[in-house]
Amino acid sequence: MTAPDVALALLIGLAAGVLSGVFGVGGGIAMTPGIQVLLGTAPITAVATPLPVIIPTAFTGALRYRSAGEFDRMGTKWMAVAGFFTAIGGALLTKVIEPHILLLVTAVLLAWQSVSVLRGARATDPSRPKSYRAATPGAFAAIGAVAGLVSGLLGLGGGLIMVPLMVSWLGVPLKRALGTSLAAMLAMVIPGTVVHAVLGHVDWLLALVLSVGAVPGARIGADLALGSRERTLRLAVGSFLLAAAILYGTKELVHLLRR
Repeated sequence: MTAPDVALALLIGLAAGVLSGVFGVGGGIAMTPGIQVLLGTAPITAVATPLPVIIPTAFTGALRYRSAGEFDRMGTKWMAVAGFFTAIGGALLTKVIEPHILLLVTAVLLAWQSVSVLRGARATDPSRPKSYRAATPGAFAAIGAVAGLVSGLLGLGGGLIMVPLMVSWLGVPLKRALGTSLAAMLAMVIPGTVVHAVLGHVDWLLALVLSVGAVPGARIGADLALGSRERTLRLAVGSFLLAAAILYGTKELVHLLRR
């Protein structure tokens, strides 16, 4: 890597880390297109290389949320366990399931959930409920299973699925959902990381440079989210999720129509 490439990779990692901390996602949504377009990385390398970067990035963000009390231990455990196994299944199913159709369906569901998050921002900052509406171990496991399956099939961290479902379906306060999502996704990216590493798809030098920027970025992003009002954070997270849904949905729809 040249010096300009290193500097650019650091900036990409930093931006992805901030997004991870603020929105409770892995950061691959920014790293994959960033290193592919700006650094000219091969497509499979661009998908695989962010996976090992997500591990320290999500861990850093999760620790910050946990120190602030925005963390659900039970939810993390059940989502992580279910997501780990379905992520393996998702990776294996990539040979028999059309990922573009699945991603289009995921984009529609994500858009629907993002609207629910945005609707919650219309009210004044709500006080934290004493208990979540349906936050049983089974409910958390169901969310983790869906997130893990999508993660394995599409190479995503799973946060795009977990955050809106925890907030809209279970009534988990947004900041706690962000922290819990970051902690749970650690288990979901391990299968993909191992598989791609064995296949030689990971550029480890690039992953190291990205991590140098992403890890402090995750701490910065988490601090920004924790310091925000609930209404402001809901508007930001809901808008981000909706934008991601439109981006993914449009891209996959165009791909399917051109076939």
